[in-house]
Amino acid sequence: MTDVVDSDELLRRIRRARACAAEEERSWRARSAELGPADTGAARDAAVRTLAYEAVTRVLDEVLRPGSRGPSTGFDGAD
Repeated sequence: MTDVVDSDELLRRIRRARACAAEEERSWRARSAELGPADTGAARDAAVRTLAYEAVTRVLDEVLRPGSRGPSTGFDGAD
């Protein structure tokens, strides 16, 4: 089950994963906005999923283009 892939294939897979994560982020963001205060539990779940996919997208962006996003505006563990 261990496939050996070249760097071009690895890059294609990372880009595909990044595109998928970005699409999921948009989808969950829209769902979160759609739910609003009507269903607080589902809205909270959608907001958490939005943040999770946003984090995945940022990580994959950093893999694809190191340092291109500039300084982080979120929690990075630094004081």
